[in-house]
Amino acid sequence: MDFEDHQEDITTLGTPVRQIAVFLQNRAGALLSVVRLLGDHHVVVLGISVQDAVDATVVRLILSDPDLVETLFIERGIPYSTTEVIVLELIEGATGLAGCLRALLNAETNIHFIYPILTQPNGRSALALCLEDNEFGKSVLLKEGFKLIYQEDLSR
Repeated sequence: MDFEDHQEDITTLGTPVRQIAVFLQNRAGALLSVVRLLGDHHVVVLGISVQDAVDATVVRLILSDPDLVETLFIERGIPYSTTEVIVLELIEGATGLAGCLRALLNAETNIHFIYPILTQPNGRSALALCLEDNEFGKSVLLKEGFKLIYQEDLSR
């Protein structure tokens, strides 16, 4: 199977996970307000990463219903952006964290950011990654035996 055929197989496995990054003022209770808004609409926060600065905070979220959250944020004027990320299941051994990092290093691809997923359908650890080339990274990780997780696996 050549690379193009493998690329086609990757995209037919499921809907890529979309991360929503929300930009908050650096003030007490800002994150709680967003989490409450999500909870009030039955959206589950499955992964979170917070990058704090003096005047603003960027909160990266993996959510059970990113489409609903985009609508909520637009309606309320909450600034956000979306990015497709790779979510993969980690299992002890070759498909654990060290194996993931080794595979990406050997493929000479850079990691822009990485953070853990809080809950995962199979009860195993999982990571969200954004790489310099996510499609290439997916093909590398699949070739190394990693299980990718798609939005359908996370939505409830």
